[in-house]
Amino acid sequence: MTQPAVSHAISSIESELGVTILIRDKRQGLLVTDVGNRILVHIREILNGVEKIEQEVAMEKGHEVGTIRIGSFPSASAHFLPKMINHFKEKYPSLEVVLCEGTIKEVEDWLISRVVDIGIVILPNKEMEIVPLTKGKMVAILREDHPLCKKDSITIRDLENEPIILCKGGYEPPIIDMFKQANVPLRAEYVISTVTTALNMIQEGLGIAILAELSLTNLPQNVQTRELEPQVWREIALAVPSLKDSSIAVQLFIEEFQALFAE
Repeated sequence: MTQPAVSHAISSIESELGVTILIRDKRQGLLVTDVGNRILVHIREILNGVEKIEQEVAMEKGHEVGTIRIGSFPSASAHFLPKMINHFKEKYPSLEVVLCEGTIKEVEDWLISRVVDIGIVILPNKEMEIVPLTKGKMVAILREDHPLCKKDSITIRDLENEPIILCKGGYEPPIIDMFKQANVPLRAEYVISTVTTALNMIQEGLGIAILAELSLTNLPQNVQTRELEPQVWREIALAVPSLKDSSIAVQLFIEEFQALFAE
């Protein structure tokens, strides 16, 4: 559809509904209004319903068709999805998998607005239906010459006034919670996006990070891990707006995901 045709279609919808869906801003371009965002949720639900009908018909004919939109945060994407997507595509080559990667908050928002069909989230999550996946232990990462390296385990109280390298993409909620529960101020000296950046900064002695063990494949030579006392776990789960209303393709994906990582 050409740009003029799209503009005409939107104008027609706005005229019929009597509301403004898009605002044309000179600096920011097209902006979706609040009511426009709410309408988009229903439009996506309608489109998902149409897709479910197509999948039902295809299944009746002995075929699998459809698209699965997955929302995930970086460390979960790296750990789970390459193996899972490869396995799933080998078994269901006609099903398309689309990956949307962002922060935990973005994944949750995408699920609510139906931008994605299924998300990998950190528990607790009260707004979605949950399929538990795994629990990952959180550990402290620090340079080998740091004084705390002399200890076998580290408490949150030990980290008071220590510069913390806070890694986004799923790590923030449990870390913020553990400092809050211990009544210790969190000195987030640096906020970064990837585990690799965190490890490189630790290597240079810029601070300490708290990360999930599952995201640590290769540590630099002068970087070590220490257990946290008490132990802290990060629970990871698959989340969907409704298991009952999920498409056949999404249900297949969940089944294969559980089977693959239960092995």
